[in-house]
Amino acid sequence: MQRKYRALALLGGLLMLATQSGFAADRPYKEGVVTQVAAIRTEPGMFDAYVEYLDTTYKQVMEQQKAAGIIVDYHVYSTVPRGPSDPDIYLVTVYKNMAALDDLRDKVEPMQQKMFGDLAQRNAKTIERGKMRTVLGSQLLRQLDLK
Repeated sequence: MQRKYRALALLGGLLMLATQSGFAADRPYKEGVVTQVAAIRTEPGMFDAYVEYLDTTYKQVMEQQKAAGIIVDYHVYSTVPRGPSDPDIYLVTVYKNMAALDDLRDKVEPMQQKMFGDLAQRNAKTIERGKMRTVLGSQLLRQLDLK
């Protein structure tokens, strides 16, 4: 009797799996790259200094991550803020998929240590950079590639 229940449970599970796979095939899209967008507001008079940081240190870090296959691409956009609490720069980082975010800190940590030194030195650089800008927030977007 127990064998029958196990066989029925197995058959039911296989049927559910096959049905779910069929639903995914019916979707008019497939999941594409994942993009992180950080909204940045530079402090008054610090726009050029922050962009200089982006053109040097930030660019080096991003190029290393790109070469290592951690990220697909990155971009920097400027915008005209609509009000005092709006960003004037967007930092965009593109990842292959959501799985690329797994253990991201562990992947990037050796590069940061090589470039900036130990944690105390990196924290000091973060505080220094904080005087130039405020991070207003960030958002993760998943691209849907239409079939």
